[in-house]
Amino acid sequence: MGPNPTDRAKNGVKRSLLVEKDGGPLAVVIAGANVPDHQLLAATLDAVVVERPEPETEYPQHLCLDKGYDNETGWGACVDRDYIPHIQLIRDLRPPHKEGHRPRRWVVERTLAWLSKCRAILVRWDKKACNYLGLLKLACALLWYRRQRRLVALR
Repeated sequence: MGPNPTDRAKNGVKRSLLVEKDGGPLAVVIAGANVPDHQLLAATLDAVVVERPEPETEYPQHLCLDKGYDNETGWGACVDRDYIPHIQLIRDLRPPHKEGHRPRRWVVERTLAWLSKCRAILVRWDKKACNYLGLLKLACALLWYRRQRRLVALR
C-alpha cells in the first residue's frame, strides 16, 4: 500500500496555477506534492507568459489568494511584484480589508478541472518534470484557443 500520506512523504505532483478573472490560465508551475503552496507563489508569479500592464499607470493588479498564503512569504511575494493582495486571513492580527474583493478560489479550481480532462495531465505518466510541464502548458494554450474560437463564433 505504501506510506501513510500524513507522514508528508507524498508521491505526486502539485500544480500551482495563476488565472485571470474569467479562468484563463496565465502561469503554471509544478513541484512535488509535499511542497507547501506559499513556497510556489513567487515562482508562479514569475512564470506569467503575458506582459502585465504597468500597475501605477494603467490598471491596478489584484491577486486573490486563500488562507494557505497568509504568511510573510505570501504577502511579501505579492507586494514585491506590485500586486494588491486579497488574502483570506487565518487570524485577525491585521486590520480588516474592504469587503469588496474576497478571494475567488473556485475560478482556479474550475480551470484545474478543465485541465484534468486531459488524461495525460490527470495522471502523471511522464518521468521528467519538463515533459509534464510542457503538457500542462500545451493544455493551457488549448484552453485559450477554444475560448478565442468561442468568442469569435458569438460575433
